[in-house]
Amino acid sequence: MPMSSLLDQAQQRLLTPGGLATGDLERVFDQLMAPSIDAADLYFQHSRSESWLLEEGIVKDGSHSIEQGVGVRAISGEKTGFAYSDEIVLPQLLEASRAARAIAQDGRGAGRPLALGNTRALYPAIDPVESLPNPDKIALLREVDAYARSRDPRITQVIVSLAATLDTVLIAASDGTLAADVRPLVRINVQVIAEANGRREQGYAGGGGRYSYGELIANGRALAFADEAVRQALVNLDSVDAPAGQMTVVLGPGWPGVLLHEAIGHGLEGDFNRKGSSAFAGRIGQRVAARGVTVVDDGTLPGRRGSLSIDDEGTPTECTTLIEDGILVGYMQDKLNARLMGMQPTGNGRRESFTQLPMPRMTNTYMRGGSMDPAEIIRSVKMGLYAPNFGGGQVDITSGKFTFSASEAYLIEDGRITAPVKGATLIGSGPEVLQRVSMIGNDMALDEGVGVCGKDGQSVPVGVGQPTLRIDSMTVGGTAS
Repeated sequence: MPMSSLLDQAQQRLLTPGGLATGDLERVFDQLMAPSIDAADLYFQHSRSESWLLEEGIVKDGSHSIEQGVGVRAISGEKTGFAYSDEIVLPQLLEASRAARAIAQDGRGAGRPLALGNTRALYPAIDPVESLPNPDKIALLREVDAYARSRDPRITQVIVSLAATLDTVLIAASDGTLAADVRPLVRINVQVIAEANGRREQGYAGGGGRYSYGELIANGRALAFADEAVRQALVNLDSVDAPAGQMTVVLGPGWPGVLLHEAIGHGLEGDFNRKGSSAFAGRIGQRVAARGVTVVDDGTLPGRRGSLSIDDEGTPTECTTLIEDGILVGYMQDKLNARLMGMQPTGNGRRESFTQLPMPRMTNTYMRGGSMDPAEIIRSVKMGLYAPNFGGGQVDITSGKFTFSASEAYLIEDGRITAPVKGATLIGSGPEVLQRVSMIGNDMALDEGVGVCGKDGQSVPVGVGQPTLRIDSMTVGGTAS
């Protein structure tokens, strides 16, 4: 859809109800930029969301919400003033602009005329909430529940959830930026619990992206998620205690890229590097990973959960190479940190809502594929661990140290994947793990579309991915005595 059409939609949804037009925004900037502010922006947002939850065969939740408002930011040097209002009318805009500029003292900036930029739309400007009738949504939840239970008598509990959001944003900035976006997002999650011989284990699967419910459930995809959740739960029922110690670890393709996201990705965000708090600060041009390791953040993948046509500052997203053949070549940047570091914005300025400030955030972060056959990578391991699925984790940005739990893992013995194990925890340092990658598979895959990233109290949708990777030495915390 042309940017002019997106702007029309955004104006009708965000400005027209309050009697505003884009010309009124110039008046707000006249007040914002006088004379103490270096840069300023307005972020208008209208968000419509729904969620459905089926548990114990009963639809226990069906909620719907609408939120809208505008965030006003004023910047002077490194200082930022911010105010927001959930009323999108001129008096509130002017009041918020006065509050935002009050923190700045010594700026020298002047605003530029607003001009609509040209960019590409990576997803349809549709309302996913309306893309499936409510009775059909309930029927889908019940179908997935019944199907999962029918797969195996050991499945005793099923939880299915469905969610959709339509975000409409309009961004105006003192550098002349005028941009709009209409962002659909859908997601389905399936969680099951299996019980046998007094033991209970769970499995989980889900997916989504920036499209309609119809695309989400096409070709039996919803039932495939149920199959995957059941498979994981049954595998875990047969698992043995995980060994502990230093060993070779093989990470599977796709979702295990969440380890890359947490242990490495956050450390490559511009704010942490500007402040010198990242393990990668000041290391542009240096080798930080093994040869063959190339990591990118790509917000331009059509329809992906982490993709954005424009970021939340109106900058078009791009495919930013962070590590190339093991050499650190770039960081992810928003406008503020890029200006303070003498770099260019990369389209990574993101925020959870109009009530919060933007900051450098990931979109879809993944490692590019290599040339190795994944089966050959497994055959190369005498004794080790294969981890195709992960649960939660923690990372210290300053040191790069992380701890991740594997929700599905197996022993590798004499080049073969053997017994499933439970309780495996991967412990290490992101920079060290990058150096120990010795084999990179040719099977790079992205996750199914379930990623949520938290930073400074803000959550945003993201994507992750990677090929099969062999890491020569890693600390595994296990449960075996």
